[in-house]
Amino acid sequence: MGLKALAGCFALMLLTGVAGATDQAPIKAKAEEKAQVLEEKAADQVSAAPAPRSEAITPTEAQAVDPAGAAPLDDPLTCLARSIYWEAKGKDTPEMEAVASVVMNRLGHEGFPDTVCAVVKQGSETKSCQFSWWCDGKPDQVKEDSEYALAKEIAGKALNRQLKDRTHGALYFHDRNVHPSWAKEYRKTAETGKFLFYKPAGGDAR
Repeated sequence: MGLKALAGCFALMLLTGVAGATDQAPIKAKAEEKAQVLEEKAADQVSAAPAPRSEAITPTEAQAVDPAGAAPLDDPLTCLARSIYWEAKGKDTPEMEAVASVVMNRLGHEGFPDTVCAVVKQGSETKSCQFSWWCDGKPDQVKEDSEYALAKEIAGKALNRQLKDRTHGALYFHDRNVHPSWAKEYRKTAETGKFLFYKPAGGDAR
């Protein structure tokens, strides 16, 4: 293949990529708009019922957000998906869903912020992050596309209030391989193969 032909192929690839990104832009914007509304309703504890079909984030919309896994953490779906991915990637789907539930249980709960991103980043100002991946000093870009796609699907369902809360209202969790001192002060609500889940006996955050 000659240089002109190679240059033509390369140009076509660039144009195709730009066109694909342009096609996804309206879908991404719609997903982020829906996510913000769903986040606000969850924080205000308007209803625990699943979001109406017209308000729910579709699987296609969820995948259009943060396609490369490297976007800034500034929208609910990206923040939730990235937390699910980093806390539970490589685990079974129930583990990932349980992490999503903890984030959503914290959202708007007394003692926690009222946005998903603020919940995920809470404690970073004092280097005492609630979610360890946010303060570990490592790059936060996604490495496994298929696992991140699953994380985004779960994040969409969590925001849509379509997930069964396997944690039974947990506000905290830890890996089975660690033994934090704070766990003694809380009531265990559930456990999975990887994690143990807790909430304060009185129901309030500390």
